[in-house]
Amino acid sequence: MEYVTAVPHPRSEAAGPARAGRLSLAVALLSGALGAAVALLSTRQEWSSGTATVAGGDFPLTARGSDVTGVPAALAIVGLAALVAVFAVRKAGRFAVAGLLALSGAGIIAAAVLGATDASALDEQAAKASGDAAASVAGLSHTAWPYVAAVGGALILLAGLLALRYGRLWPAMSGRYERNGEPRVSRRAKAVDPERPEEMWKALDRGEDPTGA
Repeated sequence: MEYVTAVPHPRSEAAGPARAGRLSLAVALLSGALGAAVALLSTRQEWSSGTATVAGGDFPLTARGSDVTGVPAALAIVGLAALVAVFAVRKAGRFAVAGLLALSGAGIIAAAVLGATDASALDEQAAKASGDAAASVAGLSHTAWPYVAAVGGALILLAGLLALRYGRLWPAMSGRYERNGEPRVSRRAKAVDPERPEEMWKALDRGEDPTGA
């Protein structure tokens, strides 16, 4: 007769968090890096256009994302740096850096959405082109690039939220720890037999003291 036990195997209990850690790490790295690239690329594209009246004619004006606001590009760089820094810190430090990563994504979204309907950059260009400080842009139109930048911010925000939730399961850049998070056990150098000169030479090559002093 076979008996079925309800007690889970210890290995199966540990496999779940490990799998979740690996999957969340891969998604966070991909979404964070892709989000930063998308946000940076979007700020170099045309966000709005219009015309200004110069000498009785229409003068075309265009504004790139960097002309409208520098916040998305700056926060994209901050988010990318925070994504790398997550692996250099532990515990409370990792939580703080993950929070910075998430806030960077949220800031990009807010700045991009606000900049989608902003006309101040084109108004400044119209004033310079016409020589009239009170001049404003006419025939204002906007592109979809600000919303593409917001998508990049959303990807960075996702990476930050994953770091906040699963960051404790991710590895850290430290030589003092193994992959499973346990401290490495230091191994003492093997004793050198003084009757065997070749072992003494090998110990000297390794930078060890063959006398054991």
